[in-house]
Amino acid sequence: MKKIISILFLSALTLTVNAQTSKGSKRIIILATGGTIAGSGDSSTKAAYTAGKVPIDDLLNAVPQIHDYGKITGEQIASIGSQDMNVVTWLKLSKRINEIFAKNQADAVVVTHGTDTQEETAYFLDLTVNSSKPVVIVGAMRPSTAMSQDGNRNLLDAVMVAGNSASESRGVIVAMDEKIFDARDVTKTSTTNLETFQSRNFGPIGLIYDGKVKYYYQSLRNPSKKFDVTKLNALPQVEIVYGYADASPTSVTGVITPNTKGIVYAGMGNGNFGEPVGKALADAAKKGIVVCRSARAGSGRITLDNEVKDAELGFVVSDDLNPQKARVLLMLSLTETSDRAKIQQNFFDY
Repeated sequence: MKKIISILFLSALTLTVNAQTSKGSKRIIILATGGTIAGSGDSSTKAAYTAGKVPIDDLLNAVPQIHDYGKITGEQIASIGSQDMNVVTWLKLSKRINEIFAKNQADAVVVTHGTDTQEETAYFLDLTVNSSKPVVIVGAMRPSTAMSQDGNRNLLDAVMVAGNSASESRGVIVAMDEKIFDARDVTKTSTTNLETFQSRNFGPIGLIYDGKVKYYYQSLRNPSKKFDVTKLNALPQVEIVYGYADASPTSVTGVITPNTKGIVYAGMGNGNFGEPVGKALADAAKKGIVVCRSARAGSGRITLDNEVKDAELGFVVSDDLNPQKARVLLMLSLTETSDRAKIQQNFFDY
């Protein structure tokens, strides 16, 4: 009888150990870029802080539970506020993530990032990381020194998402405030609210709560073909022009330089413009600059050849991408082609 009890006890112990091992068996590399999640201030109750001051090792040490959900290592890619995010860092991130997966150095990657340009980095990586393995972008709205900081919880949630097998083959995703968003659709909607990240057209694709990751939707805009940036050190110059009542055409002409390859117009309503601005945009298109109509509204689609005669004027439309993400896709498209028909198809496919 004692022998049977011992066998049962050892079996139960083995099952427990195996469960714990499987819970944290994924190899996850965290690539840190700075941002508010790594921010530090002089007061726990005041809003002032400096972004990107806390190194990745300190972020990990602040959340010891993180190691229950994977074999975690960290790398410092940059230490900047995301208002200073740039193409050089985008390329560095993309190349490093592709290298990690190509060399089988990890099963998933988490990127810590400031919230100001988090959506742009997420979409850039979504278009350039060539792997089905999870890539999760995470940030915080309050610095690490704040009394009610949100970074530790968000980071833990991001690791849970990255280590979850259901996160595979979904493209790059953003984990914030117990919600999971598709990189293409998410945007920052408030300057200070913790629930700032929203997908205005479609909503979150999943939720994180009580240590559980649950998906409800899958984006169909995740084409298998990615843009190859492995040999690039820069991207074509694309500017954004904001539309408003009685706008001067100098809002367009002022951004045109010999290096300008594209203009995204953040138009009124359905990407509309006043006559002087429309003429300036058409003149830019005639000079070979690719002009893409988007909208300042924050949601909805831009319709092709409807109110605006896009084919006649030489324009393309962003479909439902906001201006900042339309710029990302246009820059990448211009690395492959300047053909407007092909670029337009990219906006419908990606």
